[in-house]
Amino acid sequence: MADPVVIAKNASLECCLLPRLANRHGCITGATGTGKTVTLQVLAEAFSRMGTPVFMADVKGDLTGISQAAQPNPKLEERLKRLDLPTPVWRGCPVVLWDVFGEQGHPVRATVSDMGPLLLSRMLELNDTQEGVLTLVFRVADDEGQLLLDMKDLRAMLQNVADRAAELRTRYGNVSAASVGAIQRRLLTLESQGGERFFGEPMLDIHDLIRVNEKGQGMVNILAADKLMMSPRLYAVFLLWLLAELYEILPEVGDPDKPKLVFFFDEAHLLFNDAPKALLEKIEQVVRLVRSKGVGIFFVTQNPVDIPDTVLGQLGNRIQHALRAFTPRDQKAVRSTAQTMRPNAGLDIEAAITELGVGEALVSLLDEKGSPSPTERVWMLAPGSRIGPATDAERQAIRAASVVGGRYEQTVDRESAYERLQQRATDASQQAQAEATAAATTSASGSGKGSAGNAAPPTQENGVLDAVSDFLFGSVGPRGGRRDGVMQSAVKSAVRSTTTSLLRGVLGSLIGGKKRR
Repeated sequence: MADPVVIAKNASLECCLLPRLANRHGCITGATGTGKTVTLQVLAEAFSRMGTPVFMADVKGDLTGISQAAQPNPKLEERLKRLDLPTPVWRGCPVVLWDVFGEQGHPVRATVSDMGPLLLSRMLELNDTQEGVLTLVFRVADDEGQLLLDMKDLRAMLQNVADRAAELRTRYGNVSAASVGAIQRRLLTLESQGGERFFGEPMLDIHDLIRVNEKGQGMVNILAADKLMMSPRLYAVFLLWLLAELYEILPEVGDPDKPKLVFFFDEAHLLFNDAPKALLEKIEQVVRLVRSKGVGIFFVTQNPVDIPDTVLGQLGNRIQHALRAFTPRDQKAVRSTAQTMRPNAGLDIEAAITELGVGEALVSLLDEKGSPSPTERVWMLAPGSRIGPATDAERQAIRAASVVGGRYEQTVDRESAYERLQQRATDASQQAQAEATAAATTSASGSGKGSAGNAAPPTQENGVLDAVSDFLFGSVGPRGGRRDGVMQSAVKSAVRSTTTSLLRGVLGSLIGGKKRR
């Protein structure tokens, strides 16, 4: 079992983080410049030393220094002595660098299908109607076995569904051309922000984030997010997708002695701003259930009220740096924050929040029974790694020595929806051309036989003679029936007249003979 980790202390006690309860999640909050980033670095170092991999987003570009050992200086040594804090072991952590744009680290990609319509709708800022159309497109692609891997696949499928709207209406519902057009425009905007680099293959293997080095230290995965933050929705949805992938792929482990992975979500308020209800429910579900996969999540933001109550209630380990109370709104936020922390009889939490110095914090961690400990006012320990960014040369050395080097750098474009729909359109065009050619050939052949045949077309003279013959001698109808001519009718009339006269004479003789007797 991993030993407790001291992360802060004051004159009378030490605040220890229990590794087996680190997957009960936590949060690091405080105003800008109060020490949140250094606290994050202290926790990341502690997890790495115990053999737990870490993932964190480098929003400001100053976390890569964790890969290098810090150099002691007189100012830092004086602070440690004055606050009675232990001198750290000066060493760096094993690091893997990642970057959605592939510039400052290994590229990170996901497929469109894996992202799904809900997260993609959030990324594209679609309304309910447009989200419904996008969901329909994903469903049609699944039913027809079309792979949606990159942006061009999604564009091709959107166009295909729009073209077949009448055919698909009875099975899937109406497809509005206006909605499809709006989605296409949003995709264009996303592409201009660099989103096309994110969608494709090879897709990130989550297990590459859960590695240890040859010394048993957990790898610290740092995502370069300074450029990604220019597209806040893409940043938030990407991190949420990572959490969802961890939940889907990792097996159940219950409560291990230490987490399998610790995930730091910096600028966490971006995840919840204007989030629709369906997305908030998904976030709550992932946070609640990913604990059983051995994953701990620490949300890093300026104020706890940025996090919905349903999520905040699941964060057991709390580190609160100073907040400012210059406006009535700020004062209300301070009161709300103080009410979310466990009371301490000897500490005015609301007053202390506004009095904390840089590197000082109010800390409440889970105890052996899993209950939040009383809130204590303490100083955070100093990290043993460098505070600040690594140099370009140091970054290049890290990438060159990476165990996943070369695995994601080359893109793969295999056959998917775009190629198959293109081939289908080509085949349909060729078939239509073949049918048109065959029809033209048949028409020309029929015309030639009419002009070159043995039977000459009827003339006017032949027509008159045929009519006279039919009039005098009769004709045969189309169904084989016989129609009498004038001559046949005259003969039959004479025969009927003679026969009638004979019969009348015979009958008259018979009747007359009887009367005479």
